[in-house]
Amino acid sequence: MKGAAVPDLAIIGAGVSGLTCGVLLAERGYGVTIFAEELGERTTSAAAAAIWFPYDAEPADKVIAWSLVTYERLRLLAGQQNSGVNMIELRSFARRGQIPIPDWAKSLGAQLLVSPATAGTFDREKRSESEPVFSSGFKLIVPLTDTTRYLDYLRDRFTNAGGTIRGGVRLKRIGDVPRPFKVIVNCAGIGAGDLVPDREMEPHRGQVAIVSKLDLPWAIVCDDPPLMYAIPRERDCVFGGTNSTSYDREPIRADTDMIVAECSRTLNIEPPPIIATRVGLRPFRKSGVRLESNKLSDGRTVIHNYGHGGCGFTVSWGCAEDVLKLLSSSRVTP
Repeated sequence: MKGAAVPDLAIIGAGVSGLTCGVLLAERGYGVTIFAEELGERTTSAAAAAIWFPYDAEPADKVIAWSLVTYERLRLLAGQQNSGVNMIELRSFARRGQIPIPDWAKSLGAQLLVSPATAGTFDREKRSESEPVFSSGFKLIVPLTDTTRYLDYLRDRFTNAGGTIRGGVRLKRIGDVPRPFKVIVNCAGIGAGDLVPDREMEPHRGQVAIVSKLDLPWAIVCDDPPLMYAIPRERDCVFGGTNSTSYDREPIRADTDMIVAECSRTLNIEPPPIIATRVGLRPFRKSGVRLESNKLSDGRTVIHNYGHGGCGFTVSWGCAEDVLKLLSSSRVTP
């Protein structure tokens, strides 16, 4: 990094997208300040299961390309003890019919499961043969980011590179970023709907239950209704989930009961103790992720990086690298 960089670049948002862009740009010598209304556990990113998996975002071709870049970045971070990233086997199931293995999963070594009738985790003898849970599935090794550690890791890495974070800042319009900042990177997530404004933004509400640690040998995901996933972490386990269109960020008890009941039924276990519930608003954009640059009326450059839906962690590094490319093509240098 070059000496004391001029603080001329602002990032809006301190979720995984904002922090990842902040790390990449600060370590390249840009003077970066992150403006955010919410930090840490209040962000949508903190409520995410945060397993690497392209989900609920478009367009598919770009999402997969960004995801594969991020996969490699996270795979390397998994070797660092303090990153909160590790590699885990993911088992993706269908409740009916034969699940297709996507081409991107084949490129990562995905394999069909031979006996997918249950999650294959606990004692099958306790489950009646008339109660199959899944009809098919595949497995592959993917990165898992523990949000309780990974977001702190990104924050520390960002500040160690000279970046600054200003929390509790509510911006009504993107032009409200103070004038000394010549370039703005918009990672506002669902907030971009009002900030830009952008009518394409749609809040896909996701609720999860954090339960006591379970000795699951792999993570389990099923997109078929009812949406279900169980993600083991070092200190606990994430049960999910929901995907409805709503701005409501308060936990709903009926949703929690449904999530825990379905996950416990699938895993063939007694419902574990609930430690906490979390709600996040996936920033889905109906016309697809927005990653492009334009100009404000005052001449400042804005690079938009939002609308990642349910795969903010999955595309984070790939999108950040494209933000850097847009800065370079706009001749914005440290």
